[in-house]
Amino acid sequence: MNWITNFVRPKVKSLWSAKPDTPDNLWRKCPSCGGMIFHRDLEAAQFVCMHCDHHLKISASARLKHLFDEAVWDDIALPEVPIDPLKFRDEKRYADRLREARAKTGELDALKAVRGTIGGVRTTVAIQSFDFMGGSLGMAVGEGLVAAMRAAVDHRTPFVAFTASGGARMQEGILSLMQMPRVTIAVQMLREAGLPYVVCHTDPTTGGVTASYAMLGDIHMAEPGALIGFAGPRVIENTIREKLPEGFQRAEYLLDHGMIDMVVHRHEMRETIGRVLKLLTRKSSRAASLRPAHEIGPYALPMHQSGQSTPSPTQTLA
Repeated sequence: MNWITNFVRPKVKSLWSAKPDTPDNLWRKCPSCGGMIFHRDLEAAQFVCMHCDHHLKISASARLKHLFDEAVWDDIALPEVPIDPLKFRDEKRYADRLREARAKTGELDALKAVRGTIGGVRTTVAIQSFDFMGGSLGMAVGEGLVAAMRAAVDHRTPFVAFTASGGARMQEGILSLMQMPRVTIAVQMLREAGLPYVVCHTDPTTGGVTASYAMLGDIHMAEPGALIGFAGPRVIENTIREKLPEGFQRAEYLLDHGMIDMVVHRHEMRETIGRVLKLLTRKSSRAASLRPAHEIGPYALPMHQSGQSTPSPTQTLA
């Protein structure tokens, strides 16, 4: 046995032929134009394609970095809800789906609520994440929105909601559908307190979310090309058996037909929201000063921060 032939030569050859350990997520393909974008360039561009200006989906944490002044905000602790109350199971247990979504996103559920300053205006913001089970509306999202809106009333701040959802969460059944009227009542609570409610529609905003709080804002914005509607275009075409107009249910189509107020590029979102909030808060503060104290309601009373931290997404599931 020749040790040079049997050992040294294969070892040297393996050193030359070894492939570099390169991650497979360094490049992203634009779903619109098919262009390849380096991940760092895409993050710097706020996940907007530099080839065709298509707005890709962006996580809640990445959006927050570009939304608040100096990228500083405070998390709002959201209430815990029962896990898998219906013991639902299809191809796998609902509890297992939740565990996988939490491991993938690092979040407890599809909603994140924070408080910070936008254009110099102290603001409460709630963001739905489509990465977490399609941003579906369940008990956690409903309770979170109610708690965030109540916090906005207690701290006398405007409320901004970034919607992204495929609709109600089927695994929670009627308990999911009940969140639509509950959040609608919370929106009315904002109105009674004289606080602005601004909705920013992102791609996609559909189902029960669109049928409730997503269409109740004082001002409605949308990102370019965002799909906004109740049922999807394919479902509507199959129902009415007619070809839909070009761009149907897209943000630009809804703007032309008076369903939303403006289409705002993601790079201009913070500046636009800040300008709108300055106008609305100036008007609402003047109106509130003219109303008797007993008409403003108990929501105007300040509430001390509890200082509770958001539970870890790695908590065990029942």
